[in-house]
Amino acid sequence: MSHIEEVRLMKKRAKAFFKRAIDSLNDGDYDIASFLAEQAVQLALKSLILEKLGDYPRTHSLRRLVDLLGKFAEYRDLAEYLGENWRELRLMEDAYIASRYLLREYDKQEAEALIRLARGVLKRGGIL
Repeated sequence: MSHIEEVRLMKKRAKAFFKRAIDSLNDGDYDIASFLAEQAVQLALKSLILEKLGDYPRTHSLRRLVDLLGKFAEYRDLAEYLGENWRELRLMEDAYIASRYLLREYDKQEAEALIRLARGVLKRGGIL
C-alpha cells in the first residue's frame, strides 16, 4: 500500500471512529464514546504526520504527536488548538489507557468534551 493510500485509509478510519463516538454518546455508552474519540484523534494526527513526512511515530501519546505536528507551519493552528485544550487532551490520553486497563468510567460531560475536541481536531486537520 502506498503512503498516499495509507493516509486516505487513516483519514477514513478517523472519520468512522468519530461517527461511532457520536453514536456511542447518543446510546449513553460514555466509556466507549471517549475511547472512540481518542482513536479518531490519534489516527487523524498520525495521518497528517504521515502525509507530511511519509512516516509517523508508533506511539499512542497524543502529546508527542501534537508536538511533532506543531513543527509544520500549516498545522500550527491545530497544535495551538490542542495546547489551549490541554485538559481535554490529557483526559483523552487517559481514555485510551483507562478503557483498556483501568476500572475508570466516563460520564456524559467528559464524553461530550472529548467528542468536541475530536471534532475540532478533525475539522482543523481537514478531515471533516
